[in-house]
Amino acid sequence: MYNFRLILRTNILKYSTKCASTYLTRRKFFNISMAHVIDGKAVAAEIRAEIRKDIEEFVEKGNRKPHLTAIIVGDDVASQTYVQMKMNAAKDVGITSETKRLPAEATEKELLDLIESLNNDKSVDGILVQLPVPDHMNERKICNAVICEKDVDGFNVFNVGRMCLDMNSMIPATPLGVIELIKRAGIETFGKNAVVVGRSKNVSMPIAMLMHADGRNETNAMDATVTICHRFTPPKELAKYCSMADIIITATGVPGLITKEMVKPGACVIDVGITRITDPNTGKTKLVGDVDYDEVRQVAGYITPVPGGVGPMTVAMLMHNTFTAAKNLAAASTKS
Repeated sequence: MYNFRLILRTNILKYSTKCASTYLTRRKFFNISMAHVIDGKAVAAEIRAEIRKDIEEFVEKGNRKPHLTAIIVGDDVASQTYVQMKMNAAKDVGITSETKRLPAEATEKELLDLIESLNNDKSVDGILVQLPVPDHMNERKICNAVICEKDVDGFNVFNVGRMCLDMNSMIPATPLGVIELIKRAGIETFGKNAVVVGRSKNVSMPIAMLMHADGRNETNAMDATVTICHRFTPPKELAKYCSMADIIITATGVPGLITKEMVKPGACVIDVGITRITDPNTGKTKLVGDVDYDEVRQVAGYITPVPGGVGPMTVAMLMHNTFTAAKNLAAASTKS
């Protein structure tokens, strides 16, 4: 594994560095402040307040409260923490919830049987299986076992396919949160150049699809011109593509991957990456993103912090998906 950060810093194109340097000089001369920080916590709180109000109105019309069930297999501490955050958010917006726990040695069939029982339970609106699952289980098979109507993670292959065809579907919470952040920050995307750094199927791919798709269709997408970069994109090429981008969305888990030399002056930088590292100054651990935040903030026009950027939006949009599932199931029940 070679050092991405070192290679990138030594291979950045000269014109990109010169452009960023000129922009910084102008900012100082005209006393222009650094990039506007897109506060994911504040936007997520706003969305949760909207959902809370909508659920209150939903219940007032005679519907029961939406219900979310999470499944954890094993005793991974991070998974336990993430699920508890989701359950706390559910309570905050008026969604009832429960967590089903299976031991790490549980068989794949036991998990599939549990999912099947929840699929058939009319009191359950949303089902999420906290990933990763143990190695002896097929993650794709598990995700596909959750029926589309209750697939609030948006990982069922049919939901993925509908999203790729620009049709209504459950969209994964993190990509949906990224798009909502961009919309609410007022970032223009129509005809703009966007670079998505990363190619994971649950995060980067949906982001790229939503950024480039036709805004006239059901997903209400963003109409940008999208370039996808990944671990095998040569460093010089990554720097070139990023330096031409109006919007950079990075989700790789490589700290410091995106440097200020790579960022077009005034660009919007959305950092989805999250990695726990040891701070060399304090010796304590801290969370960082893919972006060299302090440096890039001097060049970018908009930027998200880590933590406090995309993370809170993921949880908020999961609540959005759960309420959407409840509304859809309620409407289907009325028709039948």
